[in-house]
Amino acid sequence: MVNHTELREFLLLGFSEIRELQLFQAALFLLVYLAALTGNLLIITATALDRRLHTPMYFFLRNLSVLDLCYISVTVPKSIHNSLTECRSISFLDCVTQVLSVVLFAASEVFLLTAMSYDRYAAICLPLSYEVVMNTVACVKMVAISWLTGGLVAVMFSAGTFSLSFCGSNIVQQFFCDVPSLLKISCSKDHVAVDVSITTGVVLGVASFILIIFSYVRIFQAVLRMPAAESRAKAFSTCLPHLAVITVFISAALFAYLKPPTDSPSIVDLLVSVFYSVVPPALNPLIYSLRNRDMKAAMGRILKGSLARPLLWNKMSPSLCKSFHPTT
Repeated sequence: MVNHTELREFLLLGFSEIRELQLFQAALFLLVYLAALTGNLLIITATALDRRLHTPMYFFLRNLSVLDLCYISVTVPKSIHNSLTECRSISFLDCVTQVLSVVLFAASEVFLLTAMSYDRYAAICLPLSYEVVMNTVACVKMVAISWLTGGLVAVMFSAGTFSLSFCGSNIVQQFFCDVPSLLKISCSKDHVAVDVSITTGVVLGVASFILIIFSYVRIFQAVLRMPAAESRAKAFSTCLPHLAVITVFISAALFAYLKPPTDSPSIVDLLVSVFYSVVPPALNPLIYSLRNRDMKAAMGRILKGSLARPLLWNKMSPSLCKSFHPTT
């Protein structure tokens, strides 16, 4: 029998050992994080406060922004801190929390994007029955199912992963705790629970991607029948970026989880993880909402309102002062 010392702490891998590159990576991640934070908060605020945006599409967008905000906050701030302090340690409990959170938000986002693609399909291909199909109850159920299914997948992944034994090397070959990197340093030979979880996740991800592709194919067919060339160009310029980011997001995640494990760390693995953990939450506000005319108008109204209040107060202040300080 061999005695193994269970690991209570892991070390996350950095993008570089060169100090200047570490600081550059921290600055780049900080800019991306601030952009994602600002964009998603603006979307949440606009869709919540503007009654014109209380429609199914913007209800889904608000939930997507909440997911993106949580998703990018799980990994990027920790990576920035590690690069600035050169302290790459993460406790066992924090690593469990990170795996659970990453899978929860990523899986929920895939299912929510599937619901959003169906919403666009119903709006364009079934306009007469759209309000009946996408009623309030149906939208709430879709969002609830997305979160619930993502939660179940996250529990499966984290329970299967951390039921394994970890001994020997404690270096996670990734800038955050994820399942493939943790499997590389596990000393357990039996990975049945994790394999079942990964198979389930892959099947659900591929099924969602197929449904998204089917919805967009039907949307493109309807768009091609539009008589006006300007309307077709506008529809394609809106839908193609959506489909591109979804494809990058799901393809990168599938590549990371289906790629055969290697003993040596690879910069390709780090870049792939960026494409499914950092890029989508940062780009989604731009391509889904900030390019949208109604969303930009709503944000303009909110910003004008917030700017108008101080100006109105400044204009009223002299008259108020006079009323409280009568002249002699």
